[in-house]
Amino acid sequence: MCSVTSKTWGECVLPIVGVLVGTTGRGLLRLCLVTQSFLSPHGSFGCLDPAELPTEEGEAGAGAACKGTRWHPGPATVRLCPPLPGGGAWLSPQRCPSVPLRASGSPPSNGREGLGHRSSAWTRSGSRSGAQPLCGAPIPREVPVGARAGTVRGPPGSNPAAGRPGLFLGDKVPADLRLIDIKSTTLRVDQSILTGESVSVTKHTDAIPDPRAVNQDKKNMLFSGTNIASGKAVGVAVATGLHTELGKIRSQMAAVEPERTPLQQKLDEFGQQLSRAISVICMAVWVINIGHFADPAHGGSWLRGAVYYFKIAVALAVAAIPEGLPAVITTCLALGTRRMARKNAIVRSLPSVETLGCTSVICSDKTGTLTTNQMSVCRMFVVAEAGTGTCRLHEFTISGTTYAPEGEVRQGERRVRCGQFDGLVELATICALCNDSALDYNEAKGVYEKVGEATETALTCLVEKMNVFDTDLQTLSRVERAGACNAVIKQLMQKEFTLEFSRDRKSMSVYCTPTRPGLVAQGSKMFVKGAPESVIERCSSVRVGSRTVPLDTTSREQILAKVKDWGSGLDTLRCLALATRDMPPRKEDMQLDDCSKFVQYETDLTFVGCVGMLDPPRPEVAACIARCHQAGIRVVMITGDNKGTAVAICRRLGIFEDTEDVAGKAYTGREFDDLSPEQQRHACRTARCFARVEPTHKSRIVENLQSFNEITAMTGDGVNDAPALKKAEIGIAMGSGTAVAKSAAEMVLSDDNFASIVAAVEEGRAIYSNMKQFIRYLISSNVGEVVCIFLTAILGLPEALIPVQLLWVNLVTDGLPATALGFNPPDLDIMEKRPRNPREALISGWLFFRYLAIGVYVGLATVAAATWWFLYDAEGPQVTFYQLRNFLKCSEDNPVFAGIDCEVFESRFPTTMALSVLVTIEMCNALNSVSENQSLLRMPPWLNPWLLAAVAMSMALHFLILLVPPLPLIFQVTPLNGRQWVAVLQISLPVILLDEALKYLSRKHVDEDKGQQ
Repeated sequence: MCSVTSKTWGECVLPIVGVLVGTTGRGLLRLCLVTQSFLSPHGSFGCLDPAELPTEEGEAGAGAACKGTRWHPGPATVRLCPPLPGGGAWLSPQRCPSVPLRASGSPPSNGREGLGHRSSAWTRSGSRSGAQPLCGAPIPREVPVGARAGTVRGPPGSNPAAGRPGLFLGDKVPADLRLIDIKSTTLRVDQSILTGESVSVTKHTDAIPDPRAVNQDKKNMLFSGTNIASGKAVGVAVATGLHTELGKIRSQMAAVEPERTPLQQKLDEFGQQLSRAISVICMAVWVINIGHFADPAHGGSWLRGAVYYFKIAVALAVAAIPEGLPAVITTCLALGTRRMARKNAIVRSLPSVETLGCTSVICSDKTGTLTTNQMSVCRMFVVAEAGTGTCRLHEFTISGTTYAPEGEVRQGERRVRCGQFDGLVELATICALCNDSALDYNEAKGVYEKVGEATETALTCLVEKMNVFDTDLQTLSRVERAGACNAVIKQLMQKEFTLEFSRDRKSMSVYCTPTRPGLVAQGSKMFVKGAPESVIERCSSVRVGSRTVPLDTTSREQILAKVKDWGSGLDTLRCLALATRDMPPRKEDMQLDDCSKFVQYETDLTFVGCVGMLDPPRPEVAACIARCHQAGIRVVMITGDNKGTAVAICRRLGIFEDTEDVAGKAYTGREFDDLSPEQQRHACRTARCFARVEPTHKSRIVENLQSFNEITAMTGDGVNDAPALKKAEIGIAMGSGTAVAKSAAEMVLSDDNFASIVAAVEEGRAIYSNMKQFIRYLISSNVGEVVCIFLTAILGLPEALIPVQLLWVNLVTDGLPATALGFNPPDLDIMEKRPRNPREALISGWLFFRYLAIGVYVGLATVAAATWWFLYDAEGPQVTFYQLRNFLKCSEDNPVFAGIDCEVFESRFPTTMALSVLVTIEMCNALNSVSENQSLLRMPPWLNPWLLAAVAMSMALHFLILLVPPLPLIFQVTPLNGRQWVAVLQISLPVILLDEALKYLSRKHVDEDKGQQ
């Protein structure tokens, strides 16, 4: 069964996906290999012959040797070792370290009982531990094939019933399996955890002719972690653990290195620049005053003078460092996350709040984010006239884009009562009975939800909107309303059995009988729904009102043309044809256990009508995308759906114009793979739609966008999206998504709505703007303090501010307004500007000039306030400026200071004046910071009431240290009189006019120059 071309067993290395281990009657090791050729275009099983595949009974020709075998996950290459001496099949890790297998129990006998009967096989602990980080989607660690061949048992939570062969409805697939037999007429699998697509996929056992097929197209494979939605099947495990598609995603996530956000990078750079500048200034102050070290004020001691000016340098450092900045930034980001949470965007990482503000590309899923993820019938038609070479259709449109049974049926602009059209009554009957789904009202959430398939739920909802029997719905509760109209129809006929969907006939049908004799005129009927081209081909007649008319070629072609028109163009609807067989065979004569006969029973049909449905775009999304375009943000749709549908949705949403040529702007995953690396980079820079993509495509798209310094926001909800979410600067998971996607993302949308992303981007821009405002507020204040101390040191003036006062201002007085600036409303034009460059400095050249201009004024004003008291205040000494500059030489013997008490230079009044001016100017500065460039006349301070409260609180704290003992003694201050306060205001208020002039220059020159660039 297994042929090995290598000369030595020990040298045999085969690239395999998995191994089935058993023994022969002679005790030789048998290895049934499932190679990559198993998925080849020819459907080859490698060296596993079809006759040897396990059967439901556990015996099948030569395959009996594999009975009771177990699957052992292996690495990408497995080294095969010769059998151990003695003829046994006991595998020892010490003798064969390259086989990742640990067996327990006694060695097997040399008879037919194989290793699988007496031992258990597990993966090595490394694989086991490596799989655990995928929370919510455990990677199976053991997938043994049980004693009855075909039985697959997975880890806890996979739930296959013990002893049953194969996988059944509700089971979780424990490994990647190649289907070898479907034991039901159809097998449908929910792959949403892996692909993110909510519609379950129909599987088959045929070979896939395309070796490069994406996972969505591998219809003969079951993937680990997915769930069986309907049917029963048997498969051969081809991968487990980290080798499954789920495991590969985990490996990709582990390989992604976390990157620092632009804010973190800029703050680090800013901190380093500030440290260097402060060091230079402090050293300069100390060096400049070397000549004063031996002044009489220091007792003539050069050392005491050096220490004194060293203290001045320390005070300068205290003044320059914005101690409250880290706390204020953290508070601002936390406040931003709170506001975002109110807009249904839950941020998991504080720094990513600001990163949203420089987002330049939003890569969004289609299903559930741009669309409602609720299939809805929007069009339908029945035949109004047929025969004699003519065919006329009654076309109807249906409103409503959710599962809520609310909407109108219109013909043109006229609302119609569906009960007046016999064709619509029969169409509603087929929709209600040829259906296994239902609507349910979730009272906790206050929404209608589907129970079953999305397509069938759309038909159920259509029946409720049509209300063909004019049921009184006014008095019903929402729970009763969910199925009222369907219940009326189901009272007329009873479903006997269902002929399930199959790929060959592309349809399904139900056999119905009247609930009471004579209730339905023609007795039993078969109702059929399916792909229009398949169903119409088996129709011999068409229903026109209550009449049955032969279906001629003209009518058939016109109906198919209408279906083709609906399925292409702007709508790209998913169409279903509805038909009936008025006189079906007796159910006793039908062989229901042979699905190949079903197509015979679904012949001689009467065409009734056709419905067209789609997953409709969310109504608010188109406006949000237009806002993104205005803000310079490119929106890219990434979906697993086919290209035609994706492009159609893009046109409806405004991602593409109605007549825009999409060549070079829309790619499938296959087309993207066919491009060279450089062409892929160019495609990512220009494309706005990617369809039929794999998880690896998303990661490559993010990488290519990052190579252009784009800041990418990537949405996702499935496990397959996790690597791309982690790699992108902003990973956005859906609230309804998997735990793995949420853990990899920086932000979670609780409502799965694209509009919430745009709101979060706007909030991110506002946060960054506010952050720049309070940084400007703090830095300009600190620059002012530095200028103040530097001037006093250079000019030889008495200290205007002492270190304890500087600490009080920096930590307390400044902190409240800086925090309140985080509540600033967004600038009026915040979503009209292009995204900022992530490499742009936190403080640009112009901003630095503004900080410097305001800071210099603050420093000059502070020194001027202290100097004013010495020179001009009626209660001051009224000394000359020369005397003030040489105050250190003041003594009783110095004639320059005759009549002057030298202790006056140690008065608290000048420091109080300087501190009061500093606090007042900083409060004016805070009011100026409501907007970066907008005048106070356009954005007045009362737009931020928190800022007014903070300013009032800061001034109250200032008066507290002036008036309440013992605080004046601690801070070396004293109360001021009215004339002194007037001087404080006269010196402080001009800063408002200075900043208004700088804002005007920003609006008229700086911003205009940026816009032209």
